[in-house]
Amino acid sequence: MKTIQEFKNILIVRTDRIGDVVLTTPAIKAIRRCWPTARISVLISEANLDLLKGNPYVDEILVDERKGRHKDMFGFLLLAREIRLKHFDLAIIFHTKRRYNLACYTAGIPYRLGFKNEKFGFLLTHPLKDIRPLGAKHESQYCMDVLKAIGIENDDLDILVPIQKEAEEWSSRWMQENNLRTNDFIVVHPGASDMAKCWPMANFALLIDRLVERYNLKIVLIGSDQTPSIADAILQQSSRQSQIINLTGKTSIGQMVSLLRCSRLLISNDSGPVHVAAGVGTSVISLFLRDQPGINAERWRPLGPKGFILSNVPTPFNVDNVLELTEHIFQKDSQYEIF
Repeated sequence: MKTIQEFKNILIVRTDRIGDVVLTTPAIKAIRRCWPTARISVLISEANLDLLKGNPYVDEILVDERKGRHKDMFGFLLLAREIRLKHFDLAIIFHTKRRYNLACYTAGIPYRLGFKNEKFGFLLTHPLKDIRPLGAKHESQYCMDVLKAIGIENDDLDILVPIQKEAEEWSSRWMQENNLRTNDFIVVHPGASDMAKCWPMANFALLIDRLVERYNLKIVLIGSDQTPSIADAILQQSSRQSQIINLTGKTSIGQMVSLLRCSRLLISNDSGPVHVAAGVGTSVISLFLRDQPGINAERWRPLGPKGFILSNVPTPFNVDNVLELTEHIFQKDSQYEIF
């Protein structure tokens, strides 16, 4: 491996989900600090563009348009060609998939660093043993472990989520239209990438009713356009429908970021918005229903002093436990009275 001063043109690959991208931002900052004059590019998925646009440590964002011009084999070859034309001298592949290990190899990047697994890990010039499935440490720390292989030692795990001007303008209009101000509402995210991570909808409905009863705050439901049925079921089971605003499937990621920045609290299943909320300084309760190695709270908990978790291990949590933690958070901030 080269000495760290020699790299001039670096590609970072992180094309997976929202939380994965957000939790890589401490590593991106560490890379910039070690190579302050290098050109740093990040390859991400199209959906997550707003999570890095405006990041001061990134010079260029490349987008893998897997449903567009980078679709199928010819699209993959186009992606590899586009990467080749950038003349990168180092690829740090945090999303270790066949597609990206092969793309960086095909692009002729001379130094390719990442976790080695069965997904063409043999194409890496500097493979690391993949111990992430053990879930022994946080995902952000695993990202830092990759950097240790090239001599970067850094314990700063502060995450960064940029705020987009257009999204801020949208959130300002939305709050005006709904007669709301910052901290006038609680955001609830009842979905997740895996239904096994989802707390029962009936529990969310009861929780919402009791939150409204206790704090007289609006509740805003968010989620992807793949999960509107969850929000619909919660609305049907809630007795406080007039206090609920359903934005499920109606916001971009940038708008979600601005919405969370203005909210009093996020209550969510273990999912990407948890890390976004932590990144914009909003208090968050993350609900963990599973504790298997690799998908446990130790690896995926929200970072920072405003991140809290409830886990089903050793005993399942209930609505009262969420309310107690909410009250703890609100008392800590000393901003609300109980009605």
